[in-house]
Amino acid sequence: MQPCTPPNRWTLALLAAALAVGAASLANAQPKPKEKKLYCWDEGGHRICSDALPASAVGRQRTEFDQNTGTAVKHVARALTAEESARAAIEDEAQKIEAQRKRREMAMVASYETEEDLKRAFRDRFELVEESLKGSALALTNLHDSLISLLRQANELELQSKPVGKLVREKILSQHAELQALRALKQRQETERETLNTDFQDAMSRYRTLKQAQNSGTTRTPLPAPIGG
Repeated sequence: MQPCTPPNRWTLALLAAALAVGAASLANAQPKPKEKKLYCWDEGGHRICSDALPASAVGRQRTEFDQNTGTAVKHVARALTAEESARAAIEDEAQKIEAQRKRREMAMVASYETEEDLKRAFRDRFELVEESLKGSALALTNLHDSLISLLRQANELELQSKPVGKLVREKILSQHAELQALRALKQRQETERETLNTDFQDAMSRYRTLKQAQNSGTTRTPLPAPIGG
């Protein structure tokens, strides 16, 4: 029987490393214990803590603690009422509108180097509205004359005690409805022109204010790229 040779230091080091890796693998394979929480909230003037969250406390403001360490791990605000949610939505929408307005104003300054450039842009829009109004006015005049002619024709037939034909009656009703629609369209176009004029006055006022601030160095925010459309 041959004598057993004692392992050298290099062999012992390899053995220790292998044992360490095996122990780490076993530790990772074991499922981690589920985190236990403690929920604390106010109810009826009292502070209540429980390891389970009842349905009555779901919407309340609460703090969640780790039972193992006792440290707070989460703060949950109370659920908003319907009125509070509606108010928050209105405020959020107002903030978005204000932010969009500021972006449009800064883009306006970046897009138009002079007041004349801004006037030219609005002039094109005014011309389109005016052309639409002229077309509507002409159509109204022609349709009105045609309807008057049909009504006179029907009136003459009735004076002669003759029946007004079905075709004439249908044309009168059809043209009358079309006339009402054209009048409504012209009214909308006139309102559009008034709104455009107000927008133009506001834009010029804001442009001058922003340009003055920019030229005096009070506008420190870099100008954004022009908004498309």
